[in-house]
Amino acid sequence: MSDAIDLDRHVYGDPGAAITIVEYGDFECPYCGAAFPVLRKLIDGSDGRVKLVYRHFPVFTKHPYALTAALAAEAADDRFWPMHDQLFKHQARLTDPDLVAYATEAGVTDPESVIGEAAQRFQPAVERDYTAGVGEGVRGTPTLFVDGRLYSGRVELAALRSTLGLGR
Repeated sequence: MSDAIDLDRHVYGDPGAAITIVEYGDFECPYCGAAFPVLRKLIDGSDGRVKLVYRHFPVFTKHPYALTAALAAEAADDRFWPMHDQLFKHQARLTDPDLVAYATEAGVTDPESVIGEAAQRFQPAVERDYTAGVGEGVRGTPTLFVDGRLYSGRVELAALRSTLGLGR
């Protein structure tokens, strides 16, 4: 069943964009938190030329709430991106009551569905993302791939725009 999970299910930007950035991220990772507004500005300012695909890579050995946050984001369903944003904006507080509050803010119809047993059904999706990341050599977060190639530059707007040929 897990092989049927679409790795490109979380797309921000124009789905038909010519350039695809895949981010393997962890909602509790401070570096991912710093990359979040940069990637948002990049996509929003690309005139539809760049899209972002988010994949979960919870580094649970260092971040005790990363997995539950990933499950909560998945459980938010069609409110994934608003939930994604809430999680990164409040990544220092990711307890179950916090997740329910963020789900409410994100407009999730049943905010309690993002925690506990209800969220566990999304475990295969998070595992599939993580396994794909391991297979691509991901070792930490954030890890970015631009059109399938590992991006090793700084996650700064000017550097990314330059790498992608978008000018300044």
